[in-house]
Amino acid sequence: MSIRGQEQVEKKYDPLDTTLKFVNRKDDLDPLFSEEDDNSLRAEMSCGHAVTPDSLTQWCRSQLDEGHYKFRCPAVLEGTKQCNKLWSYQEVRRLADLSVEEMQHFEETMARLAAAEYCEFLPCPRCGTSVERKDFSNLCVKCPICTADQNKTYQFCWQCQKEWKGPAPRSDRCDNEGCLNRDLQLLQTCKTISLPEVEGVTDCPSVRTCPTCGMKVEHSRQYCKNIKCPRCHVEFCFVCLKLKRECSKTSSPYKICPSGVAPRQTSVPVWQRK
Repeated sequence: MSIRGQEQVEKKYDPLDTTLKFVNRKDDLDPLFSEEDDNSLRAEMSCGHAVTPDSLTQWCRSQLDEGHYKFRCPAVLEGTKQCNKLWSYQEVRRLADLSVEEMQHFEETMARLAAAEYCEFLPCPRCGTSVERKDFSNLCVKCPICTADQNKTYQFCWQCQKEWKGPAPRSDRCDNEGCLNRDLQLLQTCKTISLPEVEGVTDCPSVRTCPTCGMKVEHSRQYCKNIKCPRCHVEFCFVCLKLKRECSKTSSPYKICPSGVAPRQTSVPVWQRK
């Protein structure tokens, strides 16, 4: 499908490929595209927008980096309105001309992100089989393989990865010595940071957990105070920990919130998935 040099610096479509629809217009994924400077072929996606294999690869990679495993067209229609049409992975793979290494990266990342959205797995500390935790408020998890092999219930602690001790269910810890919520420990001991571009924010914990799903997140210290969780994709204020839509009612994205910097979190939110 593609013509590549030995160094594989740039991807290009094969002009003899009759399975692609080539178009003579700008690359809709590249805002800096100049037809005078670029003579690469552009192909039309199913949504009608033009791409090059490089621009499509770069866009989809950026989506994976942000925690999105479904690819949507970012082309601008009118003003700031985006196309947002969903592309199938098969279409992306073909028109991005993904290499074997790129396909492996894409497919492994997509699988991991999809699994993280819908379920939570850990290996059983005894047999190594992947076990799903269905009740996110209970650290006591049963391994069905060990239970069947031993003809008695085998349970382990999701937090310390040891055989369960003590009463269950529990959401804080089991009775094994040293069973600690390391995420909670990190929230209590992490360093503080300033947000240079947000007026008034100089002493904010560097690690937060998403108020919706509980995933650990850090701020890049660039741009505004709002961030998007890479797991549940909910936007919230890193400073006051309110959802973006709530925080924006009373303050600018580039100024400290009226309530100030929220104190260090003392619990990790449990994701109530729908």
